[in-house]
Amino acid sequence: MRTINGEDVNRAVTGCVAALRPAADRDWTEVTAGGLEWSCWRTAEHIAGALVAYAGQLASGAQDAYVPFDITLDEGTDNTGLLQVIETAGGLLTATLRTTPPGARAFHPFPFRSADREGFAAMGVVETLLHTYDITQGLGLPYEPPADLAESVLAWLFPQVKPGPEPWPTLLWATGRGELPGRAPVTDWRWRNNLVIPADRITLTGLRPAAARDLRLGGDGGLDWIEGGPYEGTRDAAGMLVKAYEAGVHRPEFGVFALVRHEDGRAIGGIGFHGAPDEEGWVEVGYDLAEGARGQGYATEALRTLADWALARDDVRMVIATVEHANVPSQRVVSRAGFTRATVEEERIAHAGHGVEDGLLLYVRQA
Repeated sequence: MRTINGEDVNRAVTGCVAALRPAADRDWTEVTAGGLEWSCWRTAEHIAGALVAYAGQLASGAQDAYVPFDITLDEGTDNTGLLQVIETAGGLLTATLRTTPPGARAFHPFPFRSADREGFAAMGVVETLLHTYDITQGLGLPYEPPADLAESVLAWLFPQVKPGPEPWPTLLWATGRGELPGRAPVTDWRWRNNLVIPADRITLTGLRPAAARDLRLGGDGGLDWIEGGPYEGTRDAAGMLVKAYEAGVHRPEFGVFALVRHEDGRAIGGIGFHGAPDEEGWVEVGYDLAEGARGQGYATEALRTLADWALARDDVRMVIATVEHANVPSQRVVSRAGFTRATVEEERIAHAGHGVEDGLLLYVRQA
């Protein structure tokens, strides 16, 4: 799988500078950037500042807040100099991304208070694409970035957005900058980095649609798997995630998580929800491990961690899991994770109102 990376940041910055350079002799301070309140100068300065800030977050590994610094341009810097600063800032982020190890995360507020290197790469691309568009709208310049860049950031940062016919108009619509036939205008938006939930020996790492699509197609989802992984259940769950994404009903926090082992950074299995909680607050979980990771308590740890996370929410009242009668090891896993066999009445409700298949053992944990 090709992950979003520094080369994508470089392409976005190169396209930005190429689009804006023809108007370098104009006064950018007197022109408003598209639908923003900022001037074109202030917006271009923001692009550079965002790229440097993302490099700083990754380089520092800050976990609780932004690193307290900003960039200040020398007095008298002209538009050509500002474009040079954008190029430099893009180079700094690109270099930082190349040297940041897989799995490293740093603080970013939206929405789960951290982002990995791919998240910071995608945010750098989005900042550059969208604000270049804003500036060119103000200056009356033509601009359209490569479609694959827009498609990539949609799949990495906008998992809640149903894909449209073309990625660039979809990204503009999703960020309140355009219209899309059949969809209401967007007036409030945020991108969404993936959720990670730490446990004792593993981290539950939320899969983005791009990674899930790769897993569904037989790839590794950008993860370093132990031998025998990913197992069939993880690929099936990834396919369910992709279907939900393509239908526009995917809720990232109730998606699929890869289980990444702390000791070596390798993925050993998957766990996730069959969908968002229903109106009564019921949500179903499923999990699997590669054979080499079984019998070591990882599944119990993952299931207990995910159930604890879900039951701490206001919209979840019951977490359920179904197990085949012959699968005694899995029955032990759910029991050790705090689940109990459902009562006759809970089974009746589960089959009648929650779509649970007949012929399976039902286990529940309640808030």
